[in-house]
Amino acid sequence: MNDVSAIVGVRGFGLPCARRLGLGRRLLLGDVSVVILEESRSALESEGYDVKACVVDVSSRDSVAAFAAEAKAMGRLANFVVTAGLSPQAASPERILSVNLLGTEYVKEAFEPQLTQGSVGVVFASNAAYYSPVPREIERDFALLPSDKLIDTAKKVQGWDNGMGAYWLAKRCNQLRVESAAPRWGRLGARIVSISPGIFSTAMAHAEQKMGSPIIETANATPMARLGNANEMGSLVEWVTGPAAGYLTGSDILMDGGYMAAARWGDIIPPGVTGAGQQ
Repeated sequence: MNDVSAIVGVRGFGLPCARRLGLGRRLLLGDVSVVILEESRSALESEGYDVKACVVDVSSRDSVAAFAAEAKAMGRLANFVVTAGLSPQAASPERILSVNLLGTEYVKEAFEPQLTQGSVGVVFASNAAYYSPVPREIERDFALLPSDKLIDTAKKVQGWDNGMGAYWLAKRCNQLRVESAAPRWGRLGARIVSISPGIFSTAMAHAEQKMGSPIIETANATPMARLGNANEMGSLVEWVTGPAAGYLTGSDILMDGGYMAAARWGDIIPPGVTGAGQQ
């Protein structure tokens, strides 16, 4: 049976991940943009990949279920990667929670019945999840409640109703859901990991810059003094999903050029989330 790698969210980190995980496997690409999806499929196909593309809206449970069913029809699930998400300035807080929080959970739920020995799931969170502490009772609810309760849980935290607050809460929820899934996945012989990027040179970062965010200047102030390159992230995902990382599950990997280290011990001040962590 063919092994399948499914990539949910092609822009930014999706294409570099696809190039690494699609070697020797079938690739299934998913994105909400028909144009970007077709451009990516065509580029990979011209490079010799066995690739199929399907439009998917992660905020729709039915759309995600159809995407997962397509992956199942293609072969055995080797891995899936969820990079789909909206930036803090790209949409309303409600929409950010719907896509970044609930959409990620829909993908995890849809693929879980396909897990076999050696399957790996990778969820993209963000270093924004480290900005402020979440009340302990909220963290427990994020980790353990059914998915249809997650947005209501986020709305209990003061500050959820601005773009950065919604983004930060969604990404922290992503990390916690990975932690709580790890024991269950382990019983199936599968692993799950979250990755929290800092500021990388992606379309999202450059769009944020155009909307007034000093995102590139902030990246230059990190210990690495530059933007991250999406291919560096692709290399990390290749390692995470491979046998060399076979003992890694339920963990978050922070890859941010030292941003959070500088925020704690240096002179970077992370973007504020007014009232965040207060109920």
